[in-house]
Amino acid sequence: MKTILVKTNLKCNGCIAAVKPALDAIEGLKSWEVDLSSPDRTLSAEVDGEAVESEITAALEKSGYKAWS
Repeated sequence: MKTILVKTNLKCNGCIAAVKPALDAIEGLKSWEVDLSSPDRTLSAEVDGEAVESEITAALEKSGYKAWS
């Protein structure tokens, strides 16, 4: 298992609730959380596999948010 960090523009718990279904549906994404106290609003995720990071980015963008490394 690998931990990845992705910066996001999520701002509140409502934003997290909006992306939760899309993130929870990603195969290989074991767990995730967003640090709203960080200026970068960093999403940390435990993943299996290398392609999961691009799937996380795609899920956030499909939900109307942005993600970058």
